[in-house]
Amino acid sequence: MFTQMNQLRVVIMGQGRSGRDIHGLHLKKDTERFHVVGVVEPLKERRERAALEFGCDTYTDYRQLFGRTDIDLVINSTPSNLHFTITKDLLEHGFNVLCEKPCVPTVEEFDILCETAKKNNRILLVFQQSRFANYFVKVKEVIASGNLGRIVHVGVQFNGFARRWDWQCLLENNGGNLANTGPHPLDQALNILDYYNGMPSVFCKMDRCNTFGNAEDYVKLILTAPDRPLIDLDISSCDAYPSYTYKVEGTRGTLKGTMAHIDWKYFKEEEAPKQVLVRETLTSGAEKLPAYCSEQLKWYEESWDGDPQAPFIAAVETYYDQIYSLFTEGREHDIKLYQVRQQIAIINEAHKLNPLS
Repeated sequence: MFTQMNQLRVVIMGQGRSGRDIHGLHLKKDTERFHVVGVVEPLKERRERAALEFGCDTYTDYRQLFGRTDIDLVINSTPSNLHFTITKDLLEHGFNVLCEKPCVPTVEEFDILCETAKKNNRILLVFQQSRFANYFVKVKEVIASGNLGRIVHVGVQFNGFARRWDWQCLLENNGGNLANTGPHPLDQALNILDYYNGMPSVFCKMDRCNTFGNAEDYVKLILTAPDRPLIDLDISSCDAYPSYTYKVEGTRGTLKGTMAHIDWKYFKEEEAPKQVLVRETLTSGAEKLPAYCSEQLKWYEESWDGDPQAPFIAAVETYYDQIYSLFTEGREHDIKLYQVRQQIAIINEAHKLNPLS
């Protein structure tokens, strides 16, 4: 399955916000490793533009690809409600597929895609690039250092204020904040939780606030698992003070930050005053005045600055780096299918707790 060629031959399905502005934008720069040999797009104007931008063949229907043997990867960036049918069909006809998120609405459909890929000896990938964002890489690095101690709480806010009236605010299109925006912070949070062998407990509250459709645009999602930190996600479209923030609380310190700037402070256990439990009432001085627990800790403070635009660019670059290594060296991709499956299972559970119609 792995090629010795310098370039991977790619077809992009869809020339919308993802197909053109994310995948297409990257592939136009990464021409030493990737060659766009085709674009599938039903709109005539978009097909004509793609032919000029990529110098490739264009198609109105993905089934026109059937019979071609010179394609290494098809990127399925069609509307979300078409992902399952098209991805399954492509896998059955011998194509490797990179499917945009949200991949599919249900675990049952995802299992079918995984089984179809296995049966046909094809590669199935899901585009979860945010795990490679530079700010999240830094968050993971700080946690791994152990300086914050045992992690107790991870809070993530992906909030803004938006009124939406497009196809992505409809449940029948697998729309809504949890399916569309949610895979970014949820994949990151689950990577920190690292509880892939089980299913975390799920609490979720959804609401429809500013949407013109029937899908949610406010989500509060809390995940818990044995011996793991509590995960607290906000994904809101009714926050007029937009915040894309992280807060990680540990037994020896705290991290707080945004995509562009992160601060963290901590103390060192070996430098802290030695304390013992006092069961009697605390007092102070000869007069036995009321007292509180008080001590002086030596705090260490560090920070990180990043380009606010870099997270998106670097994340896509790293994702495609790993695609290239997978196809040319057989090196496994960091985004595993069982991890995507858990994410879909949690989204399914969240919707069961909030039946919207």
